[in-house]
Amino acid sequence: MLLFAASQVIGHWSVATFHAVAIWLSNGILVAALLQLHRRPAVAVLTACFTINLFSNTFRGDVGVFVWINALMNLGEAVLAAFLARRVCGAALDMRRPRRLFAFALYAAAPAVAVTAAAGFGIASLVRDWTLPGFLFNLYSFVTVELLGLLLVTPILLLLARGHRFQGMTRASRSEAIGLFALMLVVTTAAFWQDNVPTAFLTLLPMLLISLRLSPTKTAAALILLAGITGVATLTGHGPVHLTRLPDIPGLEAVPPMLRRLGVYNVYLLAMVATVLPISTVMTERRGLEARLRARTLAAQDARRRAEDAAAARSRFLAMMSHEMRTPLNGVAGFADVLAGRPGLDTESVRQARQIRESSDGLLMLVEDILDFARGDDTLTNEPLDLAAVARETVTPSLAVAQARGLKLSIDDRLPAQARFTADRRALRQALQPLVANAVKFTERGEVVVRLDRAGDGVCIRVSDTGCGIEPAILPELFEAFAQGDASIRRNHSGVGLGLALAARHVRRMGGRIDVDSRVGEGSTFILNLPFERAVDVVEDVRPVEPVAAPVEESGRVPCVLVVDDHPVNREVARIMLEAFGCEVVEVCDGQQALNAVAEQAFDLVLMDVRMPVMDGLEATRRIRSMPDAGASLSIVAMTADAMPEDVTRCLAAGMNAHMAKPINQAGLLTVVNRALTGDLPPARVTLEAEAA
Repeated sequence: MLLFAASQVIGHWSVATFHAVAIWLSNGILVAALLQLHRRPAVAVLTACFTINLFSNTFRGDVGVFVWINALMNLGEAVLAAFLARRVCGAALDMRRPRRLFAFALYAAAPAVAVTAAAGFGIASLVRDWTLPGFLFNLYSFVTVELLGLLLVTPILLLLARGHRFQGMTRASRSEAIGLFALMLVVTTAAFWQDNVPTAFLTLLPMLLISLRLSPTKTAAALILLAGITGVATLTGHGPVHLTRLPDIPGLEAVPPMLRRLGVYNVYLLAMVATVLPISTVMTERRGLEARLRARTLAAQDARRRAEDAAAARSRFLAMMSHEMRTPLNGVAGFADVLAGRPGLDTESVRQARQIRESSDGLLMLVEDILDFARGDDTLTNEPLDLAAVARETVTPSLAVAQARGLKLSIDDRLPAQARFTADRRALRQALQPLVANAVKFTERGEVVVRLDRAGDGVCIRVSDTGCGIEPAILPELFEAFAQGDASIRRNHSGVGLGLALAARHVRRMGGRIDVDSRVGEGSTFILNLPFERAVDVVEDVRPVEPVAAPVEESGRVPCVLVVDDHPVNREVARIMLEAFGCEVVEVCDGQQALNAVAEQAFDLVLMDVRMPVMDGLEATRRIRSMPDAGASLSIVAMTADAMPEDVTRCLAAGMNAHMAKPINQAGLLTVVNRALTGDLPPARVTLEAEAA
């Protein structure tokens, strides 16, 4: 209300002093108040401002009905503009956004002024005798003055009222802001307090700098100062506006030149407002977006770090769980093998020992499935592979179970001889192993066949059985995690339903597709279509047959094996199995003792654990490889519960020839011993990373 009263006083002073009004501020102030206030205080402000307007009209000298008409026109224009602004710009008008600023100008201010002008000049034309040029000029002057007041005052007051929202939006420092304001004042004063050169355009440059570097609130304050300086200068007869050459227009002879030139001034201010305020809001919005982008970037980086930490923690957890679960299983499975092979044991005891072994194998498979499922997808490492050899490796763990059930487990290799295909060995084995294990588990009699064949540009692998088959109702959810063909308490087979889900996931990782063809009572066939590319075939190197040296044990010397393990049960299991093969066994419980033993005695094979006190197996292997005598040629095989892929890589990088995961069995251990004695183990390679470690 104070601003409204002050604007009325300024208007009266301008008319009394200069016989003209440069800007009519009252309606813009009233619109800003209506947009800021709630209903009850808004009604009170309207009533008070209407009363002030009536008193001002009476003081100005209006007579009769015109005292009320002028006040009603101002009130109607303000109410209409505020009503339209709330409709097109939202319930809470926000001038920080350029779109809303333009919407206020086009759909609120302009229509309100147009309606008021039509109503006012319609009434005035009834009592005044205007010529057409005089009518058009007065209409033009009224529209520009009123529109300028709304566009200049209302957005500026709303921006000032919401100044707290622009905290931190200013790029410039305090000293730079003071310098920009000083530059604007100097340039504006110099441009408008001289009468010789049309330099109004110079004021745009400092205002652009202010709009680009400062917040909309400060830009609004600069516009008010600019309007005050240029308005006073123009009304006092100074400035480039008065250099405008006025054309001779019939009917406007009685209009003072000052009033005609004020139209030019009003256009200047309109252009300044329409340029500076949108630029300021655009820059503010951009700075806000940049701030949000920086905040989101920091949040994303923090989330990424947390995710990486979580992934690392998960990997450590999975590795630890794998190790801790395999260690006791090694004792259970190992002693079951030892008992089953003990001479003189009755048939029932042998059966029970083998049952213990089968149960431990089932538990191991369950542990591996759960860990594999929790681990997620690793990056594929493709290499040229003999797919038939991979299939043979895959079916090996199921051979003993198949033989015990009286089943025939075979591989039907229809791929070209010596053909190699580019694939990931581990992913292929993880896809095939659950299928083979399930086929053996659900087949009571008959056979299980793994067939490999070409299919288009890739390979087709079929795992077929003659088992019980799968109910059609189960097929849609067959590859879902934890889905089971029979989840009731009367089911015949154990398992948690992870095998097929893992097989399907690994097939998808390799870019393939898995299908199933099953008939109840006749069997099932799982079909893997894999897009493996053909690699360079292996060319056999035909050489004369050389005489094969007699096995070491047949030459009269007993093979000597060093078992390095901190767990006494694991050492005992390995010792009993090795002694059954006719080997001499030396046991030590850490890497340092292993170094001392290798330095004192010659061994044919070292079975090295990884996690041990005093010195771990990796460091012990690196030091053995650095020994000058037989360290480089000694066969060292990891016999450890660290069975994750990265564990295998770490062992090989440390200089071990091969990796054997616990729990061990007699067949697997015998294979490793024979390969070591015949020199068939892969050569040891110590990588640079291992040497640096």
